Amino acid sequence: MPVLQETRKGKVPVKIFTHDIEAQAFQQLINIASLPIVHGHIAAMPDVHLGKGATVGSVIPTLGAVIPAAVGVDIGCGMHAVRLSLKAYQLSDNLRPLRGSLEDRVPVGFAMHKWSNSRDRACRSLADGLDAIVGKHPAIGRRVKNLGKTWVCQMGSLGGGNHFIELCLDENQDVWVMLHSGSRGVGNAIGQHFIALARKDMGVHLNSLPDKDLAYLQEGTRHFADYLFAVQWAQAYAAQNRREMMALLLAGLRDHLPAFELTSEAINCHHNYIAHEHHQGADVIVTRKGAIRAGVGELGIIPGSMGAHSYIVRGKGNAASLCSCAHGAGRKMSRAAAKKRFRREDLIAQTRGVECRKDGGVLDEIPAAYKDIDQVMENQSDLAEVVHRLKQVLCIKG
Repeated sequence: MPVLQETRKGKVPVKIFTHDIEAQAFQQLINIASLPIVHGHIAAMPDVHLGKGATVGSVIPTLGAVIPAAVGVDIGCGMHAVRLSLKAYQLSDNLRPLRGSLEDRVPVGFAMHKWSNSRDRACRSLADGLDAIVGKHPAIGRRVKNLGKTWVCQMGSLGGGNHFIELCLDENQDVWVMLHSGSRGVGNAIGQHFIALARKDMGVHLNSLPDKDLAYLQEGTRHFADYLFAVQWAQAYAAQNRREMMALLLAGLRDHLPAFELTSEAINCHHNYIAHEHHQGADVIVTRKGAIRAGVGELGIIPGSMGAHSYIVRGKGNAASLCSCAHGAGRKMSRAAAKKRFRREDLIAQTRGVECRKDGGVLDEIPAAYKDIDQVMENQSDLAEVVHRLKQVLCIKG
């Protein structure tokens, strides 16, 4: 579908690819569009919903400036998926032992690897960059307990919230491994630090913003270059974190499943990040907050919820969406609201057929707390085409 609604109440238009958007999120989009640094127009994806400062599911092109809170604190959060040369019939009817084995290999929630089995080799190429960042901004180091070891021990770990690992089947009954994670504690510390610096740097101008969380860093100011370096470092860490987890998962699967190979389709994509791109006649910094790049022919991953379908897509390069598409189903209710509204029995019913946790600790991730992924996909048919439709049979939540 094309753009479904548009508002021109800000400095630039906002093109929205859904009618399903709450009033507060709509106002957030107008707030962003009112900033003097935005260029051309802002795009809001079909999964758009309320975020901190900026809406989740927004694509924001800026000239010589960046908004740290729009990038957020889970810098580089994204998806990784690979297809295996296995078919559904080669999986056991009881996947609980497999889930337990994978949970033993990949730390979830607040857990991390022990120093003795940390992914030290994967961190070596990143160490000098982090030393440079913390050397100039020692406050980042104080935000993470024992940062020197923690960032290494968290490499190859999942984290909590909506991060997950899944074993899925596609329309051909091929087996896929898919995971969702980001830059862990160190990325959070970098995000928090520069969000605070942006507010401080704006000084008296902060009061002129429609939302203090939209404080931005401009090219030529004290911390602009440092932030770009730090956020790109965190994005590299996040991508490597997903690769390390995938390696651990594949090793675990080889212990339980028949021999397999990886097929040619493998995707590792961010959906909370910045990139230097050319749009609407200008070189801009694009912030995708809960959106993936969907340039012509580019593969991406759009997960649903822990009980719904997910999609492998190929981008169409739509200029109205700034070559972007949705990053998932998008929440339709807060975590607190989901816990208040649903019970464990609801979670069990909505995840029937999926080997996963079904306790109150993941009630906030119940499928009904998310928008209808199939409606999201229909609303963005002009942005990306479906290559594969996946359904999970095993899900690990942080």
